[in-house]
Amino acid sequence: MEEKYLICEDSLEGIFTGIYDAYALREGHEHIHIQVGEEENLRLFAAYQYISPDIVKTEKVIRTIQRRLGTEIYVELCKALSTDDAEKGQAVYQTIVDAITRGSGRRVLENVSNPYVEKTFNLSRKARNEIHRLMEFVRFQELEQDILFSKIGPVCNVVSFLMPHFADRLPLENFIIYDEKRGIFGVHPARKEWYLVTGQELDVEKHLHYSEQEESYRDLFTMFCHTIAIKERKNLKLQQQMLPLRFQDYMVEFAGK
Repeated sequence: MEEKYLICEDSLEGIFTGIYDAYALREGHEHIHIQVGEEENLRLFAAYQYISPDIVKTEKVIRTIQRRLGTEIYVELCKALSTDDAEKGQAVYQTIVDAITRGSGRRVLENVSNPYVEKTFNLSRKARNEIHRLMEFVRFQELEQDILFSKIGPVCNVVSFLMPHFADRLPLENFIIYDEKRGIFGVHPARKEWYLVTGQELDVEKHLHYSEQEESYRDLFTMFCHTIAIKERKNLKLQQQMLPLRFQDYMVEFAGK
């Protein structure tokens, strides 16, 4: 049978729409592939179909996953799709097939003998580790507008997983978490629900100005972190193991290093 590749946008809506259309074809799942973005070289004896994100189809897939597999599995699948892996769409698609069509159900992520399920599990764990680290490493700084602002550059698209954590801990604060790699803003107005704003680029130096008090505290905190270190116990290898270099660029205490 001819192999079919459904080319989807790299987003939750794009991939879930592709999964909906894959089921709608009713041609079995062995020869259907969910592809995130286009490849440089097309395959021989394969048909390609471009999928446009559809919110109605996306919501139907979400409802089916939550009803049949539960919220916990749905969240794990979303975490897997937040990674930067080119094969994540196919892995999640085949994991859903394993769970719903082949009967693994709510214990699907235990079926790691299936290579697609194993990949989904590993991708979810990668995103989970990124979220856990960012919960510790995110640094907020006060703007002149009395807004707490944090800039991050994560490997995975995890702003939507960070916002509930900080909204629960800072319910009375206006704060923004900005993913500069994807142009995504997590915005939390004080005493209100948080939301996402996408598709914008921000020149932090030009448009955002830190308050005078923030400038003073930032200098003091940086000096404190640099002076309490014990030179004889300095261990850069261990430090980088516990705190990878890619996070340090966004942390106040490493400013000026």
